[in-house]
Amino acid sequence: MPGMRILVVDDDPKIAAALKRLLTYEGYAVSVASDGEAALAEMLRVNPDLILLDLMLPKIDGLEVCRRMRAAGDQTPVLMLTARSSVPDRVAGLDTGADDYLVKPFAQEELLARIRRLLRTSESNEILTHGPLRLDVEAMEVAVDGHNAQLTALEFRLLEYLMRNARIVLSRAQILDAVWGLDAFTTSNVVDVYVRYLRQKLPDAAHCIQTVRGAGYVLKES
Repeated sequence: MPGMRILVVDDDPKIAAALKRLLTYEGYAVSVASDGEAALAEMLRVNPDLILLDLMLPKIDGLEVCRRMRAAGDQTPVLMLTARSSVPDRVAGLDTGADDYLVKPFAQEELLARIRRLLRTSESNEILTHGPLRLDVEAMEVAVDGHNAQLTALEFRLLEYLMRNARIVLSRAQILDAVWGLDAFTTSNVVDVYVRYLRQKLPDAAHCIQTVRGAGYVLKES
C-alpha cells in the first residue's frame, strides 16, 4: 500500500538504511529512529501506519517500547525484527502487543508480504471513536452523535490525526508535518484555519477540539 507511513526502529545504521531504501523504493514514506526513546517521540511526530521494531535497542528496548504503546492505547501495527529466534523470545514479543515477529536475517519478499498483510488488517473496518465522534477510516466517514458530517480529505486527515492522538497536546509544527507534510518553519496559519473549519462543520463536537494557548491543540472532552 504505497504512500503509507512506516517507522523503522533499529540501532544498526546499516540495517536501518537498507530497510529505508527498500521501503522507499516500494513507495512507502519511511522515517527512522535509532533507540527506544527516539522511537516513542517519532511515533508522535509522524503517526505511522506501521512500525518495524528491533528488540535490542539503546535506552528503552523494543519490548518496553511496545508495552508503553499498548498501555497508552496506541494500536499501530508492530512487526518486531530481531536476531533472537527462541520460542520464549517470540512469545515475549507477542505478549507485549506485537502483531508479528520476523527473525533476522530474513528475505525481503517475506518482509514486504508481512508488511502488506499487517497494513491490510489495520485498514480493515478501522473505527476511531472519541466522545460524540465516530470516524470510519476506510470509508472516510465521520459522524457526530450518529449524524453524518461531510469533510474534505484534508479536514478528514486532520481529524483522524487528532483522534489517533486524543488527549495529547499537539503543536502546530507536529500537525503541519503529519497532515500536510510541511516543516516547522512554515509560517502559514493553515492549521488554525482547518481547525476552524472542523469546529464549524462539527458544531456538536467543537468543544472536543481545544486550543492550548502557546502550545497547540488537543482533542479531549471538556
